[in-house]
Amino acid sequence: MNIKVFDSELKVMEVLWEAEDKLPASQIAKRLIETVGWNPNTTYTIIKKLVTKGAIEREDPKFMCRALITKDHIQKQEISELNEKLFAGTPDVFLSAFLSNKKFTKEEMSKMKQLIEELDDGSDGA
Repeated sequence: MNIKVFDSELKVMEVLWEAEDKLPASQIAKRLIETVGWNPNTTYTIIKKLVTKGAIEREDPKFMCRALITKDHIQKQEISELNEKLFAGTPDVFLSAFLSNKKFTKEEMSKMKQLIEELDDGSDGA
């Protein structure tokens, strides 16, 4: 499932992912008033767009909302699109650009090495 979620829509999705459960649209709007300063109508409009896209399910009564896509799914999709768009789908060039972008702690480097080793252990060599 490939659903393009824009920055404003991600704000709504983040509220739902944090909740890990259904939330009434009014509660989502309240949280976004506090954190982003949006008018409730802005939140409701974005929720409706996400429902149309299939990213959120709406249930009545009380306009209950539930995320239909996970944060992990969106992260992987966005990284894949970024890699294709800027690095011609070449993972080593993408990874090189990412790694050269900032200074990492020894702990972060160790975790990244471990992830790469785990991926290598799971490959079939093909």
